[in-house]
Amino acid sequence: MSAKRFPPNRPPASAADAAERLATIVDAAERAAASVIDDAERQAQRHLEEARERADRIVAERLRELADQLDPSVLSERLTGHLKPVESVADGADRVAGGEPMARRSASAGARLLATQMAVSGADRNEIASRLRSGFDIEDTSEILDAILGPEE
Repeated sequence: MSAKRFPPNRPPASAADAAERLATIVDAAERAAASVIDDAERQAQRHLEEARERADRIVAERLRELADQLDPSVLSERLTGHLKPVESVADGADRVAGGEPMARRSASAGARLLATQMAVSGADRNEIASRLRSGFDIEDTSEILDAILGPEE
């Protein structure tokens, strides 16, 4: 004997037909629910990623602002601009822009490097100043020390 199929709007003739119909409905509802859950999880993941990206941008911007506040050279550069005017000098061969002699400029770079290395290794302000005075004949060490260690309190 074969099972009779009734149109959807017609009631089933037996309990077996009703159970089969209910199983089909439940199966379809479970598939629909799984699809809704998957879609909700994808949307939630997308929202989380967007929120993380926004938070990362906010944190990066805030860190940049704080770093700018801690670095006086960046702040003064922002206020005055980063380009310096070129000054013409009569004997340009032994001078750099700004009229400073090349030998003095390279000594200044060496002094800054030494001061930076000493600061990194833990030397205090007085030790570094003493070494700059003796090794580079720099009388006023405050500019270099302020640039590396920050202004004296």
